[in-house]
Amino acid sequence: MLIAHVIRDKGAVVHTLAASATLEDAARDLNEKRVGALVVIDAEGAIIGVFSERDLVREVARRGARALNDDVASAMSREVVTAHPAETIDDCLGRMTDRRVRHLPVLEEVQLIGIVSIGDLVKHRIAAAEAESAAMQAYIAAQ
Repeated sequence: MLIAHVIRDKGAVVHTLAASATLEDAARDLNEKRVGALVVIDAEGAIIGVFSERDLVREVARRGARALNDDVASAMSREVVTAHPAETIDDCLGRMTDRRVRHLPVLEEVQLIGIVSIGDLVKHRIAAAEAESAAMQAYIAAQ
């Protein structure tokens, strides 16, 4: 199964924020939008980072509540690992494991078209395995 199928099934909504937003703003967005990561964009809409719940926890643990006044640029992950819609789920799961990331913005050319989490990919991988198992059971039962 391809990443394009995951985006089609879950939707292409990507929550973003500016690097100048505070960590408190980001925490509020993560909570209100019920997501684990936000894509950080510049004024032209280009991706410059990813800010995750992990980034937030790390900064608050390191600096305490005063970190909430800092801007997202100071805490975001700058090395953005991305996916392409034509890639397979297995390829992306491998990359996420190797790079120790939980979210992949999905780019077609330079256009941000979605984001997938490791949970999204595992969910689709399990569904595919269950469908394969059901097909095999139906085949055996028909014999």
